Amino acid sequence: MPRPARPAEPEAAGSQAVRAQLRLRELVLAGELPPGERIAELALVERLGMSRTPIRAALLRLEQEGLLSALPGGGYAVRLFSERDVADAIELRGTLEGLAGRLAAERGAPPALLDEAARCIAAIDALLAAPALDDEAFLRYVGHNQRFHQLLGEMAGSDLVARELERVSGLPFAGPSAFVVFQANSPQARDMLIVAQDQHRQALEAIAAREGARAEAILREHSRLARRNLREAVASQAGRMPGLLYLARPYAERQ
Repeated sequence: MPRPARPAEPEAAGSQAVRAQLRLRELVLAGELPPGERIAELALVERLGMSRTPIRAALLRLEQEGLLSALPGGGYAVRLFSERDVADAIELRGTLEGLAGRLAAERGAPPALLDEAARCIAAIDALLAAPALDDEAFLRYVGHNQRFHQLLGEMAGSDLVARELERVSGLPFAGPSAFVVFQANSPQARDMLIVAQDQHRQALEAIAAREGARAEAILREHSRLARRNLREAVASQAGRMPGLLYLARPYAERQ
């Protein structure tokens, strides 16, 4: 019987929550947390070797992302949804991020936000300079990537756009880091991340140069990279991630 996990130090709590979130998503994709069944929190504590605090935070975050459903009596279960649902959600996020980029360019993004976005890009550049990403570097990538995408909504100068972007990022697998688990384990992982990073840089340059149409087009294309990742994940993970294949199966085929 494994010993209870030691509580995370306060400064490491955020990292532990992200780690738990990524690990739980892997379990779903691997079919080890079947759709519709209540997720046992105590079993996850033993399985992941973490305390309840980061696991609860991860469960809440995955529920906000739309991957889990909150059950009436408490707790969570894996949701059912189709490949079309995921593709439409990614397309919707790309449309809204494109709008945010265009508004930011046309209205003029605050210098402080442009500077922070540039720091996110520089931090990701430093991570991708290594031959491979270890677990800690991977967690840092997720954090910087998510923050960059949050900044796009803030740059638009529209509470409505920022709020809708946050909402759509909560749809199943629509978040900007939803497929990084697949990317991290793919032979083409760094290539995909480098392409995405170049799109980040071009989008920020277009916003800073007040080129609204260009910023919108780049960010729309950026979301299409996520759709490509979805197709490749479904096609290439046969036998390795049965949960992904089940969840991605068109709804009509599950009737």
